Order: sequence, then C-alpha cells, then structure tokens
Amino acid sequence: MAIESFTRREQKYVISSKQYEALLAELTPYMRADKYGVNGHYTVTSLYFDNPNCQIYYETKNKLAFRQKLRLRVYNDADLNSKAFFEIKQKHKKVVNKRRMVLPLYEAERYLANRESPIPLTDYETSNLQVLKEIDYFQTLYKLEPEMIISYDRTALHGINDAELRLTFDFNLRCRHDDLSLTNGAYGDHFVDQDDVILEVKVNDSVPLWLTRILQNLACEQRSASKYCTSFELLKERSLLHEAQFEPISIGGR
Repeated sequence: MAIESFTRREQKYVISSKQYEALLAELTPYMRADKYGVNGHYTVTSLYFDNPNCQIYYETKNKLAFRQKLRLRVYNDADLNSKAFFEIKQKHKKVVNKRRMVLPLYEAERYLANRESPIPLTDYETSNLQVLKEIDYFQTLYKLEPEMIISYDRTALHGINDAELRLTFDFNLRCRHDDLSLTNGAYGDHFVDQDDVILEVKVNDSVPLWLTRILQNLACEQRSASKYCTSFELLKERSLLHEAQFEPISIGGR
C-alpha cells in the first residue's frame, strides 16, 4: 500500500545529462533501482491547482517559510480506471510533509466535477477519507481550481543499506494549461533545457557523507528548482505574447 503520510528533507540540483551518466556510475555501489516502473524508470503526470490570485505560485516563488500545493498525480499511461494520487504537499523551510490518498482517476474527476454542487465525501471510493477531507478543506479555503499539467520522465533510486534514502532524476519536463485531462497523456511545452536534469535528494535526516562527496566531486550545483513556478512563468509569458499578437488594432485613435 502506498504511504499516505510522510515527512522528509529534500535537496534539489540542476545537472547536465553528462553529470547524470557520471552520477549513475558512482552510485552503483550504494543505490538500487526503484521497484516501481521498469528498472526505476516511469513517467509522472500531475495536475496542479491554483486560484485567480495565483496564491500558490506566489507562496512558492517568494519562498514563504510555510507553503503548500495541491496536486493530482498519475503514472505512465493512465485511463479512468488507473490509480490516482491526490496529495497536499507542504514545505516548512527544508522539511517536506505530504498527505495523500489513492483513488481511481474516475473518482477524482467526479470529485472535481461536483465542486459547485458538492456531494458527501463519504460517497467517494478512497484509501483515506481523512486526507480527502483535508484536501477538500484546502481547496475550499484557497478557492483552488485546476491550473496546469506538468509531466516528466523519471529515474528513481533507493539506498541499498538505507531504504529511506531516495534519489530521483527528472528529464523531458513538459507543461500545458489548455488540456487538463490526465487521461490525455504526458505532453506539453518543454520548460527547461532538454539537456538539464532535475535531481532531488530525499532523506529523513541528513545526506550521507559519501553522497555529498560524490555530488561535490562531480560539481553538481544545488539550486532551487520549482517545476510549478517555472511552468507557470513560461505559460504566462506565452499567453501574454499570444494576446499581444492578436490584440485588436485601434483605428482613428479610438
């Protein structure tokens, strides 16, 4: 069963594909492929939420001490019967807390479709009713609506001697805001250089010394890299360019 609540620390790095290949070679004695996907490889597609004031974006962009996101996530090619993961991701300084529950994607879509005329939460098929109540409260409080879909291909590793140590490498990062159905696949506009890889180091306590040395030796640069903010800014910029391109021409100064 998927873990439905956990707390951990995360460090992000933006590395090149060459550094990625070198890292894999160095990590072989310490890490193994994630049991999910094929040899730790799978595709992640997530629906993110925000409100008309872009509150989630600004909380993240301004790096508030406490900030949170709501997202609905599926893996690989999904249909309405696939498992979906509905989760609140909270961050306080460098500590990340996640509360999530699992439900069929058709149930998640039914929940979103009935936001204007809510039906009892107990009517939904879910792995954790309490988490659904928290999601519903968060969405109502912030007046959240579906905002964009972000997709990427991921390679995930776990520590051989420390199962809580996890590394993920994300490639081929794409986003879209004009088709918000998760059943339509992982496509969109690339929002980072296609040679860039986003590495996340996830630990319960501290990063092992051996891993710190490997990252330093390969000149891996620790850097804040919010997928949501970067996607939001790209899509906003393109939307403004589109509006400017098709702005009606004023005739006679009117």
